[in-house]
Amino acid sequence: MRLQSMRRLISTHGKLPCCLRSQSRFGFEASNKGVVVREDGAIRVLELQEILQLCARKQLTREGKCCHGLAVQAGLLADTLTCNILINFYSKCGRVDFARRLFDGMPERSLVTWNTMIATHTQHGEDMEALHLFLQMRREGSLLSEFTLSSVLCACAARCAVTESQQLHALALKTAADSNVFVGTAVLDVYAKCKMIRDARLVFDAMPEKSSVSWSSMVAGYVQNDLYEEAVWFFHHAHKMGVELTQFTLSAALSACASIAASTEGKQLHSVAIRAGFAANLFVATSLIDVYSKCGCIREAYLVFCNVEDENIVLWNAMITGFSKHARLHEAMMLFEKMRQRGLQPNEVSYVSVLSACSHVGLVEEGRGYFDLLSRDAAVRPNVLHYSCMVDVLGRAGRIDEAWELIRSMPFRASASMWGSMLNSCRVHGNVELAKIAAQHLFELEPENAGNHVLLSNIYAASKQWGEVAVARKFLKDSGARKEIGKSWIDVRGKVHSFVVGENKHPRISEIYAKLEDLRREMNRLAYKVEVHYDLHDVGEGQKEELLRHHSERLALAFGLIELPSGTPIRIFKNLRVCGDCHSFMKTASMITDREIIARDTNRFHHFSRGHCSCGDFW
Repeated sequence: MRLQSMRRLISTHGKLPCCLRSQSRFGFEASNKGVVVREDGAIRVLELQEILQLCARKQLTREGKCCHGLAVQAGLLADTLTCNILINFYSKCGRVDFARRLFDGMPERSLVTWNTMIATHTQHGEDMEALHLFLQMRREGSLLSEFTLSSVLCACAARCAVTESQQLHALALKTAADSNVFVGTAVLDVYAKCKMIRDARLVFDAMPEKSSVSWSSMVAGYVQNDLYEEAVWFFHHAHKMGVELTQFTLSAALSACASIAASTEGKQLHSVAIRAGFAANLFVATSLIDVYSKCGCIREAYLVFCNVEDENIVLWNAMITGFSKHARLHEAMMLFEKMRQRGLQPNEVSYVSVLSACSHVGLVEEGRGYFDLLSRDAAVRPNVLHYSCMVDVLGRAGRIDEAWELIRSMPFRASASMWGSMLNSCRVHGNVELAKIAAQHLFELEPENAGNHVLLSNIYAASKQWGEVAVARKFLKDSGARKEIGKSWIDVRGKVHSFVVGENKHPRISEIYAKLEDLRREMNRLAYKVEVHYDLHDVGEGQKEELLRHHSERLALAFGLIELPSGTPIRIFKNLRVCGDCHSFMKTASMITDREIIARDTNRFHHFSRGHCSCGDFW
């Protein structure tokens, strides 16, 4: 029944009795429009039920309430089917409280009624209520179905309730419901979300029937457990098996590619999406933008964005974030304004993205402008991430005292990322006193993070406080925290090659070192000098130069120059911040080799071309 038909049924057939216009216990008044009322005042029950179902689909709250009023007048709340339809209607309209009051007032409850109410609580994030209702259902001796189990398992997945999930799995095995595809998928999904991916895989392998949702859940499970290569392999396996491709399976696989910056795999999946007709799908397009952005292909990301006809805030946020990571501030700002002009309301992520863009380029006043706009936005409440971005904007620009005052005045407890930003800003601008304060907070919040100890030690070393350096390093050793080893990697023809400083295990390491030596000789002709002050060991300049010469990002660059054809951009990824001397080295190398070099570190992307970097030496 279409909306026009419903409106025709809600046309006037005479006024309702006065009692229908009285206030009900559900807090609304019934209309007097004469909904599906015969001339003699009787209710057409089937038509009423059909209209309620339409109201649920269209989320027509007011019209549905009118139907509820009629049901009350006609004494239909004793009818199980009508009550089930009403519960479903209120669930679809987001009024779980109304649905639950209806449920609790029913004299008899069918299995469908229990299932509908449990699913309602689960779908609205009320997981404990769903679990409690399931226990009540069991205590009252009501039968359960596969739908019951799958709904409760979804509630367990949202709370990562491992014990309850295992008990439900045992119940499914006992009742032979585990062979049902919905139950099996729900079990593997909850295990994956609870970081029990091996158990999830065992459940998947044992399922006699697998749907496209089962395969999609397994791919997503690998992603949730940071097993990105396994996720991509599993997707390709599903594709070879002829499993129906869905937008969700593709999105999950693309998320895996984005996490490991696998550009070759990402491009292959883009081709798969085009052939399957999903390239313009919002979920897939957003994932593609994320992949290309994280792989250093910002132009390709923007092309995907431009070819999507439908739009939502998540899609726009993905593109703004991509521009921000690549220090394309003006593009990020223009897109933010264009989004508002199109009537899309910025959300928390939108503001984080545009504030991050301001911090990467050091534009304090623009950052203040967006922060003020956020403060006046009635639809978004500033949270700790927004304050963290603003601290970063001020700190990177050298306004460390202002950043410190913002931390002291904000209505939140400072997060680890905020203190980390302060510590890094203190390193760049040489503020040792505030560095001590920031580091102390980080030691309390992240006792296992050795990087904070190293950063404080480096700040002392930069100011030649070698005694403090020794104390900081001893404290690091005594703390038991482990330092993350710096490594860089490069994707060449679909294979990832990783390097650490002083690498000697790569099969072509001799060629790599030879290529680096050739580059060094070319640079010497241009009077390039190693910036030894970036090495913070208490050793002589000659030894410092030797330590800097074989940093991991340089080895990755040399391998890229050997393997990739002339004119092909070289994309390098590093798990730590690129050092200042390597940054200068990359700029000079881009000029000598006439190559575009794109390097991603923990903070951002650097695009080196013809002796310049997109960051403007501000990072």
